[in-house]
Amino acid sequence: MINLGSHPQWHALFESLGYGVGYWIYRRERARAGDVLDDSGRWSVIAGAVVGGLVGSRVLGLLEQMPRVGIAWGQVLMPGGGKTIVGGLLGGWAGVELVKAARGIRSRTGDLFAVPLCVGIAVGRVGCLLAGLPDDTYGKATGLPWAVNFGDGVGRHPTQAYEIVFLALLGVLLHELGSRPHREGAVFRWFMAGYLVWRVGVEFLKPQPLVGGLDAIQWACLAGLVWLGVEWARRYEVSEYA
Repeated sequence: MINLGSHPQWHALFESLGYGVGYWIYRRERARAGDVLDDSGRWSVIAGAVVGGLVGSRVLGLLEQMPRVGIAWGQVLMPGGGKTIVGGLLGGWAGVELVKAARGIRSRTGDLFAVPLCVGIAVGRVGCLLAGLPDDTYGKATGLPWAVNFGDGVGRHPTQAYEIVFLALLGVLLHELGSRPHREGAVFRWFMAGYLVWRVGVEFLKPQPLVGGLDAIQWACLAGLVWLGVEWARRYEVSEYA
């Protein structure tokens, strides 16, 4: 068992680093590969992603925590706690689609964000791992040799570390995909598909309250995958993704 302890003071630092590193990689990729949008269009899309991400992260976070700690909807705008990456991704995606519809943008605009999101989330997960018990992202108790003691003497699945490894592999695959000829929007959609499927699976290792056999994040992931499937079926030929 690995004795790590809980160090919540590191969470904000690595979360900020995740945002910074992700944005730096996005800027580099945009300069290298170009952009289907001009500066005005891109910043409007980013604004939609940020606003939608904040709302989605908070709403799903509250849905996840309500059964355990009794958080009320009146706390939706209060700082601290009750945030989820899945909610942020789905909310950000919805926010972008709303902005694009309002501005008449028909291009698929997410490819430049796929690899930066992998890196940014992975860096942020380092903070989650160091934060330990207060962060509430740890896994169930286990006797595996790599179980982590976050300070209470219980060895748990380090699900944060699992996600860091997964995101590193996913980022490499998406970088390779983006370097080859591909349909516009395909890289981002493969990112979303990969991450949502991952979260459906890894949530089974976490001690979350279940509704119908799944927790709130898993239900949100399945809804996102259905949405993604409808988008793929509507926009692309099935043979192109065989």
